Amino acid sequence: MCRHLAYVGPPEPLGALVVAPPHGLYRQSWAPRHQRYGTVNADGFGVGWYAEGDPVPARYRRAGPIWADQSFADLARVVRTGALLGAVRDATLAGADAEAAAAPFAAGAWLFSHNGAVAGWPDSLAPVAATLPPGELLSLEARNDSALVWALVLARLRAGDDEGRALAETVLEVAGAAPASRLNLLLTNGSTVTATTWGDTLWYLSRPGGGTVVASEPYDDDPSWQEVPDRSLLVASGTDVRLTPLKVPGDTAPADAFASVKESRT
Repeated sequence: MCRHLAYVGPPEPLGALVVAPPHGLYRQSWAPRHQRYGTVNADGFGVGWYAEGDPVPARYRRAGPIWADQSFADLARVVRTGALLGAVRDATLAGADAEAAAAPFAAGAWLFSHNGAVAGWPDSLAPVAATLPPGELLSLEARNDSALVWALVLARLRAGDDEGRALAETVLEVAGAAPASRLNLLLTNGSTVTATTWGDTLWYLSRPGGGTVVASEPYDDDPSWQEVPDRSLLVASGTDVRLTPLKVPGDTAPADAFASVKESRT
């Protein structure tokens, strides 16, 4: 279900990260190489990026497949950024939310994507959803599982949690309510990338010229790509990547997980 990618580093054209690579998100929309669930990601796509000097990202999202949008191909050729998050979507359930259901979701400086599916959706998360303020439920961008997972993450961020803690605790909460869920979450604030692996693939690439790519799967055959172990928390800057194990539901997330996240930002 879905493929996604985030990047922080020296400015690059959007297309150099999303379209041009031989096995980039563009091609992963119809021919992913490591996708375990589903085969085609044609239920929408989106890219969010940051302009220099502006902490609030721009987004371009559409309900159709990325290969059918010539306007995006032209945009991606000329727009440069030092941070982006992109995704191609294979919907958990068919719905009428069109591009509103396509990642990245956004709030303030954050961009978010969910690769996976919540088991038993929507009934399985009804008790969890009830913990959110009614106003937050009514303001969901879409009626899909990813939008609700984003609302849970965002509530923690707004309460003061850092990105690592917000993702880790959300994964443990959702997995506790819906144990068979796949919860690979991806979040950026324009300076760092934070991600979880929980049931699907995730890789990262530290580029020789500077910059870090975090993606569902490698976009080329560079041997420097590193696979992230399942049930891990990843925090990356343009120069550093840190991995910490996530514990199973019922256990408390390890205290040193969040210590290492904070250390990576110094």
